[in-house]
Parts: sequence; C-alpha cells; structure tokens
Amino acid sequence: MPGGPVPTVAIIGAGAIGTVFGAAAEEAGADVVVCVRTPVDGLVLDAFGAERPLSVRVTADPGEVRPVDWVLLTTKVQDTESARPWLAALCGPGTVVVAAQNGVGHRERVQPLVPAARVVPALVYVNAERLAPGRVLHRGGKGLVLPAGPEARALAGLLAATWLEVTEEADFTTAAWRKLLSNAAANPVTALTGRRLGVLKEPEVREVAAALLAEAVAVGAAEGAKVGPEDVGATLEFYGNYPDQAGTSMLSDRLAMRPLEHEYISGTVTRLGRRHGIPTPVTQAVYALLGALEPASP
Repeated sequence: MPGGPVPTVAIIGAGAIGTVFGAAAEEAGADVVVCVRTPVDGLVLDAFGAERPLSVRVTADPGEVRPVDWVLLTTKVQDTESARPWLAALCGPGTVVVAAQNGVGHRERVQPLVPAARVVPALVYVNAERLAPGRVLHRGGKGLVLPAGPEARALAGLLAATWLEVTEEADFTTAAWRKLLSNAAANPVTALTGRRLGVLKEPEVREVAAALLAEAVAVGAAEGAKVGPEDVGATLEFYGNYPDQAGTSMLSDRLAMRPLEHEYISGTVTRLGRRHGIPTPVTQAVYALLGALEPASP
C-alpha cells in the first residue's frame, strides 16, 4: 500500500465466506494467501454480475506459509480445531486473528489455539454460496462487524477502498446475539426442509421460525444481550430482505453431506436455556432433528 509495507493477509478456508474475504483483501492491495484443506486449481467469485478470477496464492500446506499481519478464520465452527496447524504457522506476536464464524464465544473458542496472537470476534453479514470447489456466488450482503477498538479501525482502514464494510460495535454481546438470531431460524429450517429462504414465507413455517426466535431472544437476554420481543419481528423482516432463492450455510452443508453447525446455533440456545432455567422446546426439537440427520458415532 502507498507509503508503507504491503499488509499480509491469510484466509483460512476457501468456502463461500473465505473466497469473498479473499477477493476483498486482494482488492485492498494486500498480499493474500488462502489456506485450504483440499487443493483447488484457482478461486473464482461471481459477484455484482461478473465473474472474477482471484490471483491470490492458494496453498494446502501449512509448511508453505509464514506469520502474517492478519488471519481471517472463516472455517465452520466445528472445524476450528482442524485449523490449528495453519494458526500455528501463520500467527506471530503481532498477528490479529479475526474469527469470522457463526455462534457466540468466538474469542474463548479460538484464543487457546493462538496464545501469542490477538483474537477478535467478527460477525459476517454476507450471503454467499459455494457452487463448486473454487467457485463461489456472492448473492448479497457486505457487512463485517467487530468489537469497537483499534483492531476494528485498522481492518476498516485496510478494506476502506473495497465493497466490504467493516463497522465497530460497542455492545458486541448484543450484536453477537442478534447475529445468532439471524441464524437461529433460517439455518435449521432450510436444512431440515431442504429448501431455500422462500420457505420462511409460508405461514406455518413462519410460526415455527417465530417460536425459534422468541426462545433465542429469551436466552440471549439472560446472557446479557439487550434483545427483546421486537427482535423477533425484526429478524423475520431481515430474512424477507433476501431473495427467495438465497440459501443458508447449513442448507449448503446438508446438501453437500458435510457436518452441520447445529451444535453452535440451536445447540447453544438449548444448552444455555437449560443453564438459565428457560424452556426452549421448539429449539430443542429442531436441535434433536438436526442431530439425527448425521450418522451416530459408533
């Protein structure tokens, strides 16, 4: 970048969100490496009506990378532990790890893996879908929310010239629970029905979604988030802003027969509800059904 050294950015995971972030970091002029589990010939992002091949470096070998300024961890939550070799190779004392994952408790989950680095949680408001290995469709959304502080300001500065909007949030607990609300109904309902977001417009399904959201609101409030009944309607309206054919990450994982993220969405609401003595019968039923989609361990 003009006037100083080129920032170095590593993206762990070349799924939908990882590819979107890789494109944004490349657009910002950073030196970008994308770390993948399975080698791909290249990365292509279909966004804003045009296909864009990325020129970033892609590697499947942690031995080929060195410590960087920024690490964007975009794996699914259940795959966090599998990122340990990458984190060990990429993180030095000055590295900032942005945990861009679903759920809550990002810092508590990731910090033990990178004791020498700083971990910053991030909430992703991007709807993107992995169509094939190395090919991603960006359907909408351009927000990344971080706790207010120097890391958020630095990342916002790095990405200022791109379409990705980084914002600071003083009350990150509330923001994280509102983000969890955005997943609490849409993800499980689409995964269980095998349908896209248009299914939430059907009256009976909408009632189930509202019940899931109401239970999550009650648990979030007990956890200290400033959420209330008005967040149920606001979240349903948020869902309605997306095209009917938009999908969710959990639906994509189910269709691809990958492990689901239900432990960190429906499971979180169920477990914390029990801790606080808050009944969550609809969420518990959905959580059990999602678990039954995966083969039981021997």
